[in-house]
Amino acid sequence: MNEQASPSDAELAAIARGIFDAQPFTQWIGAELREVGRGRADIALRNRPELRQQHGFVHGGVISYLADNALTFAGGLALGGDAVTAEHKINFVRPAVGDVILARASVITVTKSQAVCQCLVYASDRNGEKIVAIAQGTISKAHSR
Repeated sequence: MNEQASPSDAELAAIARGIFDAQPFTQWIGAELREVGRGRADIALRNRPELRQQHGFVHGGVISYLADNALTFAGGLALGGDAVTAEHKINFVRPAVGDVILARASVITVTKSQAVCQCLVYASDRNGEKIVAIAQGTISKAHSR
């Protein structure tokens, strides 16, 4: 049986950067891939007025995007490459106010074809960071069209 070697951390980081840079929505919204590793990913976004809802908090859809993307990168890296979200859920625990919103995802468990991941989303400013949302998702290997 011919075993395929797992990609190195540097190769996974290059895969992640290539996928991240190829996402038009991600580029448009201004997200930043801060850190990746085998089964983990941090994605950040600077808070700005056009990302807020009527009460001045970062919109839940923006927070959900960050969580979804971080979950998919964490799961995809654990699976060895490109992946898609099969499902995710999110709990908003407090209003998102601060200078930066950071989604930090990690794998809980992984099989050959899917990974279950958790993501904590933080709002941070000069006074520190607070969790604003908690998400969980199932990530599947991407299939060619």
